Amino acid sequence: MASFKSTKIPIYPKLGEKVTPDTLYWKNYKAPVQIKEFGAVTSIDFSSLAPHNYAVTASTRIHIYGPFSTEPVKTFTRFKDTAYSGKFRSDGQLLVAGCEDSMVRLFDVSGKVALRVFKGHTKGVHVTDFTSDCYHILTGSDDYTCRLWDIPNSTELTSYKEHTDYIRCGITSKLNRDIFITGSYDHTLRVFDARVEKSVMTMDHSQPVESVLLYPSEGLLVSAGGRYVKVWDLLKGGQPLVSLKNHHKTVTCLSLSSNGQRLLSASLDRHVKIYNTTNYKVVHNFDYAASILSLALAPDDESIVVGMTNGVLSIKHRKSPEEKREMAGKQRMQPVYRIFVKGRNYVPKKDDFLVSKPVKSHLAKYDKQLKKFNISKALDTALESWRRNRKPEITVAVMKELDRRGTLKNALAGRDEQNLSQLLNFLIGNVVDPRFTPVLVTATEMILDIYQAVVGQSSVVDRQLVRLQELVEREVDYQQDLLEVLGMLDTLFATVFCKCTHLYVYLNLCIQTGHKATIHFFGTPSNCLSLLMFL
Repeated sequence: MASFKSTKIPIYPKLGEKVTPDTLYWKNYKAPVQIKEFGAVTSIDFSSLAPHNYAVTASTRIHIYGPFSTEPVKTFTRFKDTAYSGKFRSDGQLLVAGCEDSMVRLFDVSGKVALRVFKGHTKGVHVTDFTSDCYHILTGSDDYTCRLWDIPNSTELTSYKEHTDYIRCGITSKLNRDIFITGSYDHTLRVFDARVEKSVMTMDHSQPVESVLLYPSEGLLVSAGGRYVKVWDLLKGGQPLVSLKNHHKTVTCLSLSSNGQRLLSASLDRHVKIYNTTNYKVVHNFDYAASILSLALAPDDESIVVGMTNGVLSIKHRKSPEEKREMAGKQRMQPVYRIFVKGRNYVPKKDDFLVSKPVKSHLAKYDKQLKKFNISKALDTALESWRRNRKPEITVAVMKELDRRGTLKNALAGRDEQNLSQLLNFLIGNVVDPRFTPVLVTATEMILDIYQAVVGQSSVVDRQLVRLQELVEREVDYQQDLLEVLGMLDTLFATVFCKCTHLYVYLNLCIQTGHKATIHFFGTPSNCLSLLMFL
């Protein structure tokens, strides 16, 4: 009795990931170092001075970490409630933070006690920043106001109440001490000038604004809110330039690379997207374990720090040149393969006694069902979610084997709404794939023959059949367009070939007969011969 032959799964060529300079650059970071904080990490800010320490705001404290430390080098705990927006001054000596208790505290990085406490807001302060002259502080609060404070005198300079909802983000100009921008949950961005009593520019983001960012030239402003990242031209009165929708959930924070050529956005969908600021196309993507609330890139691009809702701080450091060389050396030194193939080419001698060991063949689950002639169960096994999504070639191979046996139609019949919906989903996702089309078109025709009598009884199945029809019609249109283009190219190549043939015959005749006008036109007989050889 012949043994059962398992289903042959064809091996298709892997398309692989397109390797670009951005892929190599952003993959050049080491495995992340993770630090558990006391609560959700709402803010991360790097000091602009070397060695670029960074302040992490989480729960009721602010931790300052060194570039390579896993323990905080400094901790500020003088908060009665949740702290927000810990920001360094440009000289790295002072740090300001807001709090849910409506007070703003100013700390000396080398001390512990707050140097100044600014009171005036009536609700939690989520936005803080220093102006470019280092003597004033910008704050934004849930009381709908944004305020400027004078550090030496601990007094309020001015207050604006133009927003109609919580102010959750803001930034000051690094080129002009009087200019600052705020974003609010009222969907607006407002540009303020401290020398004027009201805002000088307003932009509508159409979603609650979570983060704002200025380019180094300060001619462009980037805002994030909802699923959108939008770029505005401030030099043209706040005209929108680009609207990006690459995230699946709310975008919470933005960052910019040191050279200003790459824009980073992080979202609650656990992804960090990296855009080219020339064309705003996504050039790379990072995945994380939890929703992201804060993101910061070191001023020298040596570290990427991400804060998540589960209180985990993730730090990725760039590999040093020594580590790159070490990794390259480890990849070259792989003697393990020699051990596995040792003795494979051994030739037995005349007096050797061979002890054979039976080899057990392990069948896959769908092969076991096929062996028992349980064709419907075999197809159900091949249509399991992880298999049809990650390895569709296995599902197609099982269908091909059932079709070879003449039992595919029986396996497709007798399905309820849920199973038929899974099957149609698989067809919609793979029927236009050139690798699977020959098998899946046959399966599609069988399904339409079997279930045409029940069309209209299930809204879910009806919608999927309409999608399948539209997909096939679109693919047929593509194929017709391609055939038209192919016909045009064939005509063009044939015309060019015909003209070249006529020219070839004419030049050959001229050379043989010594036609003076033609030879004079091309210069010399040798030029005619060169052209003839080219043709």
